[in-house]
Amino acid sequence: MSQSLIPLLLTLKVAGFATLAAFLIGVSSAFLLTRVRFPGREWADAILTLPLVMPPTVMGYFLIVVFGRKGWIGHWLYDALGISLMFTWQGAVLASSVVSLPLVFKAARSAFEGVDSNLERAARTLGLSETAVFFRVSLPLAWRGILAGTMLAFARAMGEFGATLMVAGNLPGKTQTLSLAVYEAVQAGNDRLAATLVLITSLVCVVILVSSGKILKTQYLKEVDR
Repeated sequence: MSQSLIPLLLTLKVAGFATLAAFLIGVSSAFLLTRVRFPGREWADAILTLPLVMPPTVMGYFLIVVFGRKGWIGHWLYDALGISLMFTWQGAVLASSVVSLPLVFKAARSAFEGVDSNLERAARTLGLSETAVFFRVSLPLAWRGILAGTMLAFARAMGEFGATLMVAGNLPGKTQTLSLAVYEAVQAGNDRLAATLVLITSLVCVVILVSSGKILKTQYLKEVDR
């Protein structure tokens, strides 16, 4: 039991932090790109969407180049703060958050684009600040789409393999998530453990997909009614 419990708990921790990071970056970026016109907006959209189509191992390589000990940012983190993200669970969070970011970003952008701008303008005429407009008008009207995208991002973070393997490695009890544990169990010929881990992952992902589908359906019906 412990052989499946430890990777499960680590996966939930990594996926939870990764989803939080993806949520904060994805929602703020989506709102910015839907409300502010600036040169290079299409390039920003493409960069934020890139991890969705980029092979995970290539994405992992990019993260090593940027956050490795000799990377653009990683060398500063290590020299100035003594922080190294490579082969740590924090590195797994970094990899999972980057890979799952596009799911939150795309869902949030679509949700914000569906918000009636007249309601936001009306709120401004009533004296609300831009921050208040966001939290009291835009976000409440877009929350269903954002929540659905966030749930999908959590499922994606749970199943992340390629980028996590390159950045965090496969260290049992330290960086070995469910997907990495399945790979190791298959390689070791431990079919029972592999089947148990696959079943756990599949059940969690199915529940998330069904729930997000219901949320999106409710959002669509509300938009049709309007």
